[in-house]
Amino acid sequence: MRPPLDPILIHFTKDFGIHWYGILIVSGVMLGAVYASWRARQDGENPDHVWNALIVAIILGIIGARIYHVFSEPAGGTVGWSYYRQHPIEILYIWHGGLGIYGAIVGGVLGVVLYAWRARLHPLQWLDYGAPGLALGQAIGRWGNFINQELYGPPTRLPWGLIIDPQYRIAPYNDLTAYPPETLFHPTFLYESLWCLVVFIVLAVIASKLKGRLLEGDILLGYVIGYPLGRFFVEYFRPDAWMLGPMAAAQVFAIICVAAGVVLLVVRHVRARGVRPQPVAEAVKVAPEPEAETPAAAPEAEA
Repeated sequence: MRPPLDPILIHFTKDFGIHWYGILIVSGVMLGAVYASWRARQDGENPDHVWNALIVAIILGIIGARIYHVFSEPAGGTVGWSYYRQHPIEILYIWHGGLGIYGAIVGGVLGVVLYAWRARLHPLQWLDYGAPGLALGQAIGRWGNFINQELYGPPTRLPWGLIIDPQYRIAPYNDLTAYPPETLFHPTFLYESLWCLVVFIVLAVIASKLKGRLLEGDILLGYVIGYPLGRFFVEYFRPDAWMLGPMAAAQVFAIICVAAGVVLLVVRHVRARGVRPQPVAEAVKVAPEPEAETPAAAPEAEA
């Protein structure tokens, strides 16, 4: 596998223009919103709320994603907090890359909650509409990493390995003596993209087939459990991961999300069963009271 395209679709200057990465992210966001608006329409809700909330969610999502990246400390020579604190102006240079998905999720959720509060909507209901679409958007957006020749893993001999040009390699893979130009690398972006597609399909099917058995917020919790579960294993193929001790930060966050999501899901449904009206027991049939005996007719007087 090798990207067939220049990362920049239209050049305005040598290094600035319209990037394929941005096009794919926007396409993923739009398709996710189309799904969410369709789900809202199916429930008789106004789908315009999806598009209105999307504006706020995108703005706060970008801010959250950038904050996550700026305060991280990735390995492999990727810039992080130790770099940005010396070059603070470059915190604004998002076109140079550097957006963290966990920060984007937190910011996006906050944006939907704020919009729902302002529009007097139920936040969990609208987050449920958006959660599967978020997974779909991630599945599409990850292909921008493919075109940028980033988000790849360690060397592999698998036939679907990536060719990464030397200028896009991180340490130690930029040592062409140890890792010659024909070296193949794990397509980490592909693993995550496929997992996100699975999460989207599963959540969409559950939302459709089990609608009557779900509580508001269940689909959101399904995403909170599903995406981090796959991300935990994908992170093993991230040589540039931000480490917190022996584990990648994304793995630590994944464990927290999965554990919290499962506990909330179980507790909410146990409580819901506790307050749900119990089936009315079959009424006891009461035997009808015996009819009063009709007094026997008095014998006719003898003539």
